[in-house]
Amino acid sequence: MESGFELVDILLVSPAIAVFIASLIPLTIKVFRGNNEPNTFATMMWAFIGLIAAAALSISSFGVEKTAFNKALIFDGLSSWSTLIVLLLTAFSLLFARESKATNSKQFSEFIFLLMNSAIGMMFLSWANDLIVTFIAIEIMSLCLYILIAMSHEEILSKEAAFKYFILGSFGSAILLYGISFIYGVAGTTYINELAKVGAELVATNRLFLIGVVLVLIGLCFKAGLAPFHAWTPDVYEGSPTAITGFMATGVKVVTFTALLRLVTTQFLNSDRSQDLVTVLQWIAVGSMLLGNIAAIKQDSLKRMLAYSRISHSGYALVGIIAAGFGDTGLAGASGTIFYIFSYTLITLGTFGFVSLFEKREDTILMISDLKGLSRRRPWMALAMAILLMSLAGIPPTVGFFGKFYIFASAISQGLFWLAIWGVISSVISVYYYLRPIVLMYMNDEDASEIVKTKSLTIFGVGVMASLTLLVGLFSDPFYQFVVKSVARMF
Repeated sequence: MESGFELVDILLVSPAIAVFIASLIPLTIKVFRGNNEPNTFATMMWAFIGLIAAAALSISSFGVEKTAFNKALIFDGLSSWSTLIVLLLTAFSLLFARESKATNSKQFSEFIFLLMNSAIGMMFLSWANDLIVTFIAIEIMSLCLYILIAMSHEEILSKEAAFKYFILGSFGSAILLYGISFIYGVAGTTYINELAKVGAELVATNRLFLIGVVLVLIGLCFKAGLAPFHAWTPDVYEGSPTAITGFMATGVKVVTFTALLRLVTTQFLNSDRSQDLVTVLQWIAVGSMLLGNIAAIKQDSLKRMLAYSRISHSGYALVGIIAAGFGDTGLAGASGTIFYIFSYTLITLGTFGFVSLFEKREDTILMISDLKGLSRRRPWMALAMAILLMSLAGIPPTVGFFGKFYIFASAISQGLFWLAIWGVISSVISVYYYLRPIVLMYMNDEDASEIVKTKSLTIFGVGVMASLTLLVGLFSDPFYQFVVKSVARMF
């Protein structure tokens, strides 16, 4: 294979370059100011300039079917959607972080640098056409997140969360890399497009290749927080600054499922020998949905409840991944997965932004009971949170309902009826704990915690997410059809 790269390769990765340059500017200014932190709003605006430039560059090449750097990176409809989602969630995470007591500090420039470089890792993970690039991108993303969590002003839970995330994240990365070594040893390549030509045959004829695929799947399941690889999720999410929790809960999930989607397009699930693996994946999806929803019922902390909820939503997304792994009919599963992770991003950013509105100190823990009577004191915020929670529960006409609908429809189209049934049962279970905060906000006369009124940027962000949750839900069909057209060439 020829070495080197062309100018077009640089143009294709220019969104990441724009984000990286923007992340350096605040640090450079701080150095020239004698290590004195610049105005945090100005620092945030530099980051926004980079994100806007990256979004413009991404949109200009939206849907372009090209590869770069000797085919190690691929740019298509899937990567375009993932990139734009990552840029969107990074922008709103910055808004929330600017007004958080745990992150708005004398190290805000360093915080911006790490957050944006974690986003760069996410972008490269969504572009990866090579399993080695996939591993490197995961490490860039994860290492930045470990430090971001530990940088919080909160001295106990955040340090514990960072340590747990580092240990278990490293364990997952080691399993992933070990699996890649098996795949390379058998197939002689780590390029996903080349594995697609031989994947189904090798799974059927070579046990070492099958072991490698299983280990790679386990490593990615760790990153996605799927049961039984979910143990780190509740503690890490609760101990992290809320702005970082929202960033992790959305960004890591989006790009991990993008990587899984690329992996299943190798058609290794189509082999007769891989049917046991398909069955195991189905049980992982069912276990994640049930465990996450049942455990969330028992939580009194709103943030911890949302963390367990995230495990169940990873299970829903895995249903779409499984449906996408079977031949030409996998288009519905892939499209449903992309629509779902986009809708999940909107909802989750809004809910964690709402949680941060109550945090007067860096060690504040918001309990569900603290929402009593909120509709009388802050009716618009209560309405926004009610919309977001109903969307998480999958109640129409919110985008969450249509996200689950497309996922379950893709499973039914593949004959996975029992998987769709378990998904519906799990969604019914979730209605109880999602409606509990709504009941306290609207049907309780007691007064509990009050929103920090000075957090105008966070209030704006929550309002935008709630509005988009309703708007995209009302116009879900044309939006979904656009997603289908964007990813159709993958199949």
